[in-house]
Amino acid sequence: MPRERKDTASRKPKRRSWLRRLAMVFGIFFLLGTLALTVSALWAVMILPRSLPSVTALETLQPLQGSKVYDDNDELFTEFQVERRIFAPLPQIPKSLRDAVLAVEDARFYSHWGVDPMGVARAVYQNFRRGRIVEGGSTITQQLAKVLFLTPDKSLDRKLKEAFLALELERRYSKDRILEMYLNQIYFGHGAFGVEAAARTYFGKSVSDLSLPEGALLAVLPRAPSTYSPFDHPEQARRRRAHVLNRMVEAGLLTKAQAAHANSADLGLIPPERRRTTGQYFAEYVQQLLEAKYGADLVFKGGLNVYSTLNPTMQLQAEQALREGLKVLEARRGPSTAAKKQPGRIASEHPEGAILTIEPQTGSIKAMVGGYDFARSEFNRAVQAKRQPGSAFKPFVYVAALEAGLTPATTIEDSPVTYPVGKNGNPWKPDNYDRKFRGVITLEQAVEDSVNVVTVKLQERIGINRTIEVARRLGIQSPLNDDLTIALGSSDLTLLELTSAYGILANQGIFVPPTVVRYITDDQGKLLEENIPQGKEVLSPEVAYVMTRMLRGVVERGTGVAAKALGRPIAAKTGTTNDYSNAWFIGYTPKIVTGVWVGYDRPRSLGRDETGARVAVPIWVDYMGKLLAGTLPEDFPVPERVILVPVDLDPSGACVRPVLMAFVRGTEPRATCEPRPQGTEAR
Repeated sequence: MPRERKDTASRKPKRRSWLRRLAMVFGIFFLLGTLALTVSALWAVMILPRSLPSVTALETLQPLQGSKVYDDNDELFTEFQVERRIFAPLPQIPKSLRDAVLAVEDARFYSHWGVDPMGVARAVYQNFRRGRIVEGGSTITQQLAKVLFLTPDKSLDRKLKEAFLALELERRYSKDRILEMYLNQIYFGHGAFGVEAAARTYFGKSVSDLSLPEGALLAVLPRAPSTYSPFDHPEQARRRRAHVLNRMVEAGLLTKAQAAHANSADLGLIPPERRRTTGQYFAEYVQQLLEAKYGADLVFKGGLNVYSTLNPTMQLQAEQALREGLKVLEARRGPSTAAKKQPGRIASEHPEGAILTIEPQTGSIKAMVGGYDFARSEFNRAVQAKRQPGSAFKPFVYVAALEAGLTPATTIEDSPVTYPVGKNGNPWKPDNYDRKFRGVITLEQAVEDSVNVVTVKLQERIGINRTIEVARRLGIQSPLNDDLTIALGSSDLTLLELTSAYGILANQGIFVPPTVVRYITDDQGKLLEENIPQGKEVLSPEVAYVMTRMLRGVVERGTGVAAKALGRPIAAKTGTTNDYSNAWFIGYTPKIVTGVWVGYDRPRSLGRDETGARVAVPIWVDYMGKLLAGTLPEDFPVPERVILVPVDLDPSGACVRPVLMAFVRGTEPRATCEPRPQGTEAR
């Protein structure tokens, strides 16, 4: 038995030698096969169908001109195009970048004639030795032919056509011209075609300004743009860059010291705030509007210049505030398994949100965030999602009440009430969030504390049709429930509808339709469209101001008191729906209105006590605090026919809780908390 084991062991070197011979034979046969393929390509000139494209078409190839979108500072924000491509002449492309691409893609480029049998044989040997695909055998000329003229399938017919077209390209064009075409056509990932677009995408600079480490990093990408993306896989990109630099050393294009120095450099990528990852929901919304109006061909190929309303600073701040707010919410709920695997990210089954900012005087949408991450979900919750607004709908009821002649000092009893027929035919007993009843209270207090029962009783008193009519005037287009539950926000609305409606209150009753476009010109500079703000009075300035004053109380003393920390006049309303499935906060200053929504895409509870005040208000305060930092507080202008008088929130009339309320002149109460000199009024 021991001798048998020794004999077995002695046969192992012979077996390895046999494998090496087999590999050598395989390589020889493959080389012969490659030569045969080359000959076949030459012979194929006589048998290939005449349907092959002519390489002379290259001389008329022009990149399609997509539409450019500019922000509110007239700076380029994004482009809508079939592919992002910017032509760069070969002399403007650094030699180090050209050398890097040649070293890793086609080291014999300047010596072969379009097809490189030696390169194919070397690739086969390396792939066989490594046991996996580590090199390709196609020349740069073949790759160019495939990119320009052929489909990416791997059939023999396609390889023959590729070889034939490569030979034709080499016969007609110089090596420099072919390399120039290749470097301007190949895909580098993240929507960038060609080295100029790639340089701007990854480094925020022109290709002519790239350093050796940056050029070597770009040379990594044509082989596998997604796998080696430095944005998504920085370590893999760094390792592959080292491989490129080593190949340059092997090719005699760099010294080992130069390669080592370049390899030690940082990736040098454009910072996150400057990458084309911000404002994607806004950009998608603009694109959809343009396609609907002008058609996809003109949008992607017509060279339009679209001057949008987007403020890039507001947009970035809004995105950061939403993400941080959702992370805080997740932290309260405890990390999920998915979140543990991806620190800093929120898994797809966790809460989503949206933020929208509008300039009421112009209708300009300055920021739009439709979710936590556009790459994860393109569903735009700011404009597409319809959710119950809960108490955030109540201002429509109170505006209707003011127009019906009631005032902030009007009193209604907060006490239990039952309606004989509610949903599903069962009796309905509206309740307050805190399960408490306050007795007789003013409408001012009912708004500030978001008292449900008083709002329902008020709705019953003034009639449902009044509220629906007010909502329609304020731009609400979604279907509205024709029952008393409308008062508590039972009808599904979009964040855009709700935020725009609050903006009318900020704009003294003037409705300016929300827009994302200022004006558009064609590729010749001809004006195609211009959105000059056209305001329409849908509320009297007096009613708009009185409602604003009531909503200021929400921040001063009510459910939105956390926003008081900003130290300026703010009018706002919180919103929470049953089971805490939606959290809202819509607030405004005289010049800006912002709405925040948080919830699940498939409605379910955010968690007990996760109200608008607890979830949405902190996001709003974080965002608006940054937006308003360094600006002077501005008060809401008081219309001539409005007076401010102190009224007691306490029904005793003993001036226990005096509050300055707004009234249309002639509707103010006779009993106030302090006497006013005749002929004067507080403003």
